[in-house]
Amino acid sequence: MNHHQRLSRVGGVTPDGAWWKIPEADAIAAIEAGRWKFFVAGDRGEREVVVTLSRYGTKYLKTAGDGLQPDGLLALPECR
Repeated sequence: MNHHQRLSRVGGVTPDGAWWKIPEADAIAAIEAGRWKFFVAGDRGEREVVVTLSRYGTKYLKTAGDGLQPDGLLALPECR
């Protein structure tokens, strides 16, 4: 039920076809440090993954344009 506890890893495919995944906490740290940006491409176009804060003060990821729940990320398949 808690939106900040629903994701554990983020991942994708590199241009050469290799799969990668990292813990959500690492992705949050990289976004906040300005080292990396993440995007989701789909039917609604390309949307940036952003860091947000739950009402309990916990940081979590969601796509820009999502409401409270990280629906854009939760609709994706599991990382391999």
